Amino acid sequence: MAYRLLTADEISILLSQGCFAQNWSDLSVRDGFSAKNIRNTRFEGKVSLGVFSGMIKGDSGLSNECGIYNSFIRNCEIADNVYISEVKNLTNYSIAENVSIANVDSLEMNGESAFGNGTEVEALNEGGGRGLPIFDRLTSQIAYLTVLYRHDKDFTDKLLGIIRNYSESKLSKQGRIESFSSIRDSLIIRNVSVGAYTTISGACLLEEGTISSCKEAPSFIGEGVMAKKFIVLSGSRIDGGALLEKSFIGQGVKMGRQYSSENSLFFANSEAFHGEGCSIFAGPYTVTHHKSTLLIASLFSFFNAGSGTNQSNHMYKLGPVHQGILERGSKTGSFAYLLLPGRVGAFTVVMGKHYTNFDSSDLPFSYITEEKGKSEITPAMNIFTVGTRRDSEKWASRDRRKDPDKLDLIHFDLFNPYIVSRILNGINILNDFVEKTPKTQDYINYKGLNIHRLLLKTSRKYYEMAIRIFIGQEVIKRLDLINNTTSLSELKEKIKTHGKEGSGKWVDFCGLFTPISKIEALIDSVKTGNIKSLDDMNNSLHDMYNNYEKYTWEWCSELIEMQLGSDPANIPVSSLIQIIADWKLNAVKLNNMILKDAEKEFDPNARLGFGIDGDENTRDQDFQVVRGSYTENKFVIDLKKETTAIEEKADRITGILEKIQ
Repeated sequence: MAYRLLTADEISILLSQGCFAQNWSDLSVRDGFSAKNIRNTRFEGKVSLGVFSGMIKGDSGLSNECGIYNSFIRNCEIADNVYISEVKNLTNYSIAENVSIANVDSLEMNGESAFGNGTEVEALNEGGGRGLPIFDRLTSQIAYLTVLYRHDKDFTDKLLGIIRNYSESKLSKQGRIESFSSIRDSLIIRNVSVGAYTTISGACLLEEGTISSCKEAPSFIGEGVMAKKFIVLSGSRIDGGALLEKSFIGQGVKMGRQYSSENSLFFANSEAFHGEGCSIFAGPYTVTHHKSTLLIASLFSFFNAGSGTNQSNHMYKLGPVHQGILERGSKTGSFAYLLLPGRVGAFTVVMGKHYTNFDSSDLPFSYITEEKGKSEITPAMNIFTVGTRRDSEKWASRDRRKDPDKLDLIHFDLFNPYIVSRILNGINILNDFVEKTPKTQDYINYKGLNIHRLLLKTSRKYYEMAIRIFIGQEVIKRLDLINNTTSLSELKEKIKTHGKEGSGKWVDFCGLFTPISKIEALIDSVKTGNIKSLDDMNNSLHDMYNNYEKYTWEWCSELIEMQLGSDPANIPVSSLIQIIADWKLNAVKLNNMILKDAEKEFDPNARLGFGIDGDENTRDQDFQVVRGSYTENKFVIDLKKETTAIEEKADRITGILEKIQ
């Protein structure tokens, strides 16, 4: 872009409009420059100016005439059609076109900075040992590998090297405000890189950070926010006096109402209000909304924290030994307390205060309660609750990420190889207890938890129901498009597997379900140098994500073979018919159990407090107006429609299979 020096006439105009420069020859301007829109401004050092014409629209809807007014500018590059007003200190920044900056005390670069990239965050274990250098392309999967795979030092060292190389590439002595950004009514912004379409309004202090943003997913930093050494990704909103230090905020995150985050990671679509997070790894959809909630030194994902939730270990000897794992879909009740270290299985609800360390990872969908000072687990009982079904459906529909480049890779299936493998482990555990526990014994202790003997067979029955639903739904996916012209050979081709890559153990890779063999292959590629950049890493991760359906069917096929003695392509058609019949029976049964659970929200006990000054009729009318009725509830209606669709689909496919048979 061509620049020239100011003419004598332009300098004269600027002087007449209250402007001053240490050395007018340090100012350069683009052709077409007009001095008329620059007033009461002091320039120091090398400054280049674009063409200021037209109006720029602010977030309030009011428009301002482009130009520079009542400001101090030092060593800056300012592009076309920018509005800068009442900025007391603007130093060492490159300002892109169509940027608005107004009423800011200081927007400055001081020395060299990587803008938060490379800041080491002590996530998961506040005592150290799992430090993660955050950066503006960090994903939940890369963070998972970096933080949790410290047992493989060669891999960790190489991965940390890749991250640090990327972070060093961000080093600069000049900051940048990208196009169409707006910064107003803020105090100090120092060494911060601001992405396109960002809005900063009323921030108190932003220091050493990056705010990524784009037109499709603009980021917002609001009133009273204080943030040091941070990364905020696209589509996130941080306001309400939030306090951040050494923190990573992923895409589509909401944070505010004085939330305090230190040494913590928050990935896609998480929400954090009122409370405090210290050394937490908040995977996708981690939600904490309450003032008295402290989340500390734990891994969460798809998690909902009850008010007053707390995790800690007060037995300080060689230092804090906090570290907990709460798997996907876990919840805590109000004032739930967990003594760490510990592990909570997927889709488990924890209520009460627990003073022993426990591990329920092989008993998912459970309730863990405090009974007479002891921790008691009721396995499988959270499979058929309204909350579990509603959560599993709402997550996908509540993905706030509008950025075309979605960084965290997320699968939403409720039943999948990882969860079902845990269920299979649970069945084996329960079977073993059924065989070995004498009838005179009321409780069995399992990894720090008590299980009531009388619940063993019932829990096993519900786990078995989930397995039949999983197998059936995977078979149905392959047979959904068959019709009356489908031949036996075509049928076999549809359900044939094409490899064994999905075999073996699976993991929940912080949102992404994948065979552990794929992670091991990625790790080997990093160690051998075949993966040498973040782009290489992300390509490998996307391969896992995109092949999920293929790998799932390969894993499910092995499960069918284990149960029936042959893979799906070679079992009799009658066995396929039985699988579909089992799916129909159990899927409908599960839906009916969920509907029964939903009905409790409309029974007489749910109406207590309604119709405050009237009789039962007034109570019922008040309840109807406020809560509606069971029969008209959208969740209930949709679930009944799903049940009908299951029955119709099962009957249609069964009819076709019977003809093929």
